[in-house]
Amino acid sequence: MTPTLRELLAAERHGVLATLAARRYGWPYASVTPYALTAKGEPLFLFSELAEHTRNIRADQRASLLVQAGDALADPLAGARLTLLGEVEEVPLEERSAAQAIYLARQPTASEYVSMADFHLFVLRVIEARFVAGFGDMGWLSGDKLRVLLRD
Repeated sequence: MTPTLRELLAAERHGVLATLAARRYGWPYASVTPYALTAKGEPLFLFSELAEHTRNIRADQRASLLVQAGDALADPLAGARLTLLGEVEEVPLEERSAAQAIYLARQPTASEYVSMADFHLFVLRVIEARFVAGFGDMGWLSGDKLRVLLRD
């Protein structure tokens, strides 16, 4: 059975974040990263200033996050996957406390990092998404449509 968008994002805890390399002439740079979801369905990340992807985001906020159904790894092209496109920004000060609680509820092992000075919460402000439910079952969604689907 193919998971819905919401089920896929809720079931998985890690994705592949692709940023544009600041020190490698803008080449795509991908890294595995844990995530949580805001109430609006936008991915939250906890990044160190030492991380390559943080350096990249500071130079160019455009990024994508690929989330793939873990139960389909034996045949990944047949499984559900979602690519979220948007801009990554640091979580605004007034939202940090709530974002930290959400992140730690989903990623409890990160509790030792949140108090470190060089770790910051970031959010992917989704502009567009591509959902592949399985072979031949795919489509693009606007960020607004995605947020509606995740809210319902």
